[in-house]
Amino acid sequence: MFWDKVAGIYDLVETVYNGRVYKNLGKRIAKEMEAGDVVLECACGTGAISRHIAPTCKLLIATDFSGGMLRQAAKNCRNYDNVRIRRADMMKLKCRDNRFNKVVAGNVIHLLEKPEDAVRELERVCRPGGRIIIPTYINASEGTNERAVRLFEAAGVNFKRQFDMESYQKFFKDAGYKNVEYDVIDGRMPCAVAIITKG
Repeated sequence: MFWDKVAGIYDLVETVYNGRVYKNLGKRIAKEMEAGDVVLECACGTGAISRHIAPTCKLLIATDFSGGMLRQAAKNCRNYDNVRIRRADMMKLKCRDNRFNKVVAGNVIHLLEKPEDAVRELERVCRPGGRIIIPTYINASEGTNERAVRLFEAAGVNFKRQFDMESYQKFFKDAGYKNVEYDVIDGRMPCAVAIITKG
């Protein structure tokens, strides 16, 4: 699996290419957490966001499909005793409905065949009144990052779609979500954060 192969260098590549976003994204998402929250993170990767969430919540279950990424996440979160690292398929989560106060899925929906189904699954496990937080690179903005995207694809990243801010907002609107807030983390490859409040 591609993500297993790159797990050991992923943080370095992200920091070198897009360090401002990589550093600030976790801080922004952590602001959505409360001390009593039980949080699910899907596609946690190396734990870049997890290590910011962990100090701000009661329990974080950080999941990914890649074993290599999970090993890196375990290293990056080893100082937090409220973090559980688990392998999971975010399209078919093995947990009950309405389980979590917050659900996070960072920089993954552009890699999925059926991202709408993934968002529905994240919604299913989120409690009413809870929040589903979905940050995604908006690498199609005004033709920026085209060369970088081609390089990532040549290395093995399989982008199913690319978003700019307008198409990202349209994605959620078309999927039927109305109660969505947006924020943008600026940087070389900006990241849009969609925050859905579950009714």
